[in-house]
Amino acid sequence: MEAPPVTVMPVTGGTINMMEYLLQGSVLDQSLESLLHRLRGLCDNMEPESFADHELVYLLKGQQGNPFMLRARRSLLHPTAPWHLRYLGQPEVGDKSRHALVRNCVDVAASHSLPDFLNEMGFRMDHEFVAKGQVFRKGAMKVVVSKLLRVLASGNTENTEPMSLSYLVELSILAPAGQDTMSEDMRSFAEQLKPLVHLEKIDPKRLM
Repeated sequence: MEAPPVTVMPVTGGTINMMEYLLQGSVLDQSLESLLHRLRGLCDNMEPESFADHELVYLLKGQQGNPFMLRARRSLLHPTAPWHLRYLGQPEVGDKSRHALVRNCVDVAASHSLPDFLNEMGFRMDHEFVAKGQVFRKGAMKVVVSKLLRVLASGNTENTEPMSLSYLVELSILAPAGQDTMSEDMRSFAEQLKPLVHLEKIDPKRLM
């Protein structure tokens, strides 16, 4: 089973129940500085936020159907900050008028005993990774540029290796349901990042 597109939104703040509008792409390591320079010019006049997060993906397997997936994430830069528990719904990709992938997003802060709680509930960790990068903002839009790192020894975030020779780039907005006009703003912003990066509405079925 393939997971929905990985999102690496850093654990800053928390929303209760919103819709996530998302475009994704990637940029090769050697083109990273050019992209960051472009983002500094296009985004709000503030320093980008740096982050380093450890994410664990948990599955709860039922009698039938696909397993239920939850994502637990903690900040490596701020060890005392709360964990975050995130649920991502099935993407709504059928509507051609939408320029972005849309899915339900539930994000809540949690205590440091979150992994133990999930294990007690019957969840089992499927995989884990570390994401390191920067967050840029343009109004309600958020651009996350991150390097994904494979954890070589379970739980040891010091022992990692890059998953690829590229950086994941994500443009997203969290908003109440029905704010579909936001996807047009995202499309316009994404056009300004070409040809450095091509942000697309990724259909997870294409990854299977």
